[in-house]
Amino acid sequence: MKEGILLKRYGGFYFVKSEGLLWECTLRGKFRKLKQDFFPGDKVLVSVLDDHKGVIEGVLPRINLLRRPPVANVEQVLVVFAFFAPDPDFLLLDRLLIMAQHEKVHPVICFTKADTVDQKIISKTIKGYQNAGYQTVVTSSKTGLGIEKVRYLLKNRISVFAGPSGAGKSSLLNALQPGLSLKTGDVSEKIGRGRHTTRHVELLELEFAGLVADTPGFSNLDLPDITREELQHYFPEIVKRADCCRFTSCLHNQEPDCSVKEALVANEIDYERYQRYLILLQEVMGKERRY
Repeated sequence: MKEGILLKRYGGFYFVKSEGLLWECTLRGKFRKLKQDFFPGDKVLVSVLDDHKGVIEGVLPRINLLRRPPVANVEQVLVVFAFFAPDPDFLLLDRLLIMAQHEKVHPVICFTKADTVDQKIISKTIKGYQNAGYQTVVTSSKTGLGIEKVRYLLKNRISVFAGPSGAGKSSLLNALQPGLSLKTGDVSEKIGRGRHTTRHVELLELEFAGLVADTPGFSNLDLPDITREELQHYFPEIVKRADCCRFTSCLHNQEPDCSVKEALVANEIDYERYQRYLILLQEVMGKERRY
């Protein structure tokens, strides 16, 4: 019996990396009867047949499981958005940050296509997130800006790239390791979003040690099941000041003597990100009323 990591599943087969070799595996019948799902990143036990073929006999307990994209045992999520073409959807970015934090996965914000905008736009875009305490990295696949920093972040870790289509996830991976030769796509002029170029989820092996998933892009993402009181805990800049509010139950919306709103007036909290917090707060409250 060998222990390995599932890299991808395709056409009813499961490809497992173990002891430096890739094994083409099928599932033991009991798993099909139970309709148990296996995902890239799962640590599995394989019984060897021959010619690099095997059967998956078991799966080890997961540290975590992201649902979108579906990857197990993830150590960090690189939330990838372009500075331009397409313009960044900051509400989607904030949703992805919440998703990562909810699953207890470290998020890193990665902005691409830095060569398409000036330094003023770059500084304005990343300032609010840096002040909130998020790790950010600015990159350009064309000029090589930030590529070495991303390599360092990915080394010896299981990582996921997540973000909208056209943001440059595949281009960034190609810049990190040219031999990957991933398909890339242009942004549709009609809809203002990227065309999907990644059709399935798989873990890619990096020559500098590490595994990364390039995932299909998307333009919308539902929030996880959280309460109105819990939402603020996914905004570090709010958490930092919430203890000074007059009411312990303060939602930082219409309550008096709110320390968060005072910080907003003093420009200590990014105004636009606060407005997105209010949008998400209304969404969570609306979901609560429906149930």
